[in-house]
Amino acid sequence: MGNGLEHCNATLDDEGLTLSGVVAGARETEYGAYYVVRTDTMFHTSEVRVQYIGGPVLHIEANGEGEWYDLLADAPLPDLKGCIDVDIGVTPATNTLPIKRLGLKPGESCDIVAAYVPLPSQVTGTFTPTAARQRYTCIEMGQTYRYEGLFRGFTAELQIDAFGLVLDYPETFRRV
Repeated sequence: MGNGLEHCNATLDDEGLTLSGVVAGARETEYGAYYVVRTDTMFHTSEVRVQYIGGPVLHIEANGEGEWYDLLADAPLPDLKGCIDVDIGVTPATNTLPIKRLGLKPGESCDIVAAYVPLPSQVTGTFTPTAARQRYTCIEMGQTYRYEGLFRGFTAELQIDAFGLVLDYPETFRRV
């Protein structure tokens, strides 16, 4: 478990959802980050920017149908084909995207593949996301979801607010 602080702004308008935030923390190593994530009105990720302070920068876009493009390298990202959501490792804010998009009812589960943006300590070589298998299960509508990071054998029960933003991500994040 690490320690840190995050400020996230979530804006929903006629074009979709925008999450923007700054994070400073320590998990594996100390880090600072700035991020912006944009979605369409169906919560399909369309743009992601992440900058680690003193480190790498990422700016990618997606067409909402699982095709991704690296704007900095001016190259397609075929390894992310099929990913609709992004999961930025330094923030629980991106868990909101599949929760909103899937609209699961209590007891329902759905497996997804998300474009996982690694923690700064996990970046080796080119700073690009990897496809990561995940599962979301609705425990209690609008309150509790089980997140399973199938790509790393991790499970957590997420408490969310009325908008779908994480309130409590055990051992990782708690909104105060």
